[in-house]
Amino acid sequence: MKIGFIGLGNVGSKIAKNLINNGFKLTVLDLNETLSTSFEDIGAKWASSPKELAKHSEMIITCLPSPKACSDVMEGEEGIIKGLSKGKIWAEMSTTDFEEVKRIGNLVSAVSGEPMDCPVSGGCHRAATGNISIFAGTQRETFERALPVLKTMGRRILHTGDLGSASILKVATNYLATTNLISVSEALITCKAAGLNLNTTFEAFKISSGNSFVHETEGQVILNGSRDINFTMDLVLKDIGLFDEIAKKNKIPLEISPLINKIFEDGQSKYGPREWSPNIIKRLEDATGISVLAPGFPDEIIDDEAPEEGYEVIPTGSVKT
Repeated sequence: MKIGFIGLGNVGSKIAKNLINNGFKLTVLDLNETLSTSFEDIGAKWASSPKELAKHSEMIITCLPSPKACSDVMEGEEGIIKGLSKGKIWAEMSTTDFEEVKRIGNLVSAVSGEPMDCPVSGGCHRAATGNISIFAGTQRETFERALPVLKTMGRRILHTGDLGSASILKVATNYLATTNLISVSEALITCKAAGLNLNTTFEAFKISSGNSFVHETEGQVILNGSRDINFTMDLVLKDIGLFDEIAKKNKIPLEISPLINKIFEDGQSKYGPREWSPNIIKRLEDATGISVLAPGFPDEIIDDEAPEEGYEVIPTGSVKT
């Protein structure tokens, strides 16, 4: 299958390289044209426009930083939609507004293309090895056509239902991760203030009912001091804001969501939108004068799972069709 890939950022570049390494013919495009040489050197073609990329691809993947960036790439004069034709799959891997992905999906369907939202979850370190998880919202027939490609990009693949369902689940999982990041930060600094050794504290959390994916990954770069998880405060605010809007539209009186939005708005105002998201703990460090650091932790997370072929996750109570 010939694949077009637009958006070679922190996550997108790693996913695109996995596709090339697994033998797919890839055409790529990004606003940062300096990336062209590095991708051409490993076998990709560089497109002159989204329209050209779509014309020469059977599956077009977008992995972009915002809903606006996606709509610009899709609907511009030289946009993807102008290059689509019957049977071509558009797969939106960005974390985006489910209503916007459904709106653009209708435009894709109008030219006989097949839309799918398939955001990823699990961190940049898993994107690099192909062990990231992928949610896919689309009709079952399109999902099955795309599955061989999805299994190359990720390990655990979940068909979530109709177009837009994957985008809702992605912002919900990012909301959960952000809530956990704040609670991990509060737990670490409280234990340090109480005189505990932070290396021992990390292990205690890891072997206990308080453990989590966020603790095992972001907890390490917090304690190292790099705070580098390849995800920034502005992106957190975008994602948790999208989740909060879904709750408001459905008249759910959430209590934690508005609070974590305020916490990250304050963090962004203090440290800037491009500050690494785990540095939200700096609000507490600055307020108390306590430094949450410990020796022996890495400055970035590397996936220690061996790459494996992906597989479809079947929800409990469901029967695979």
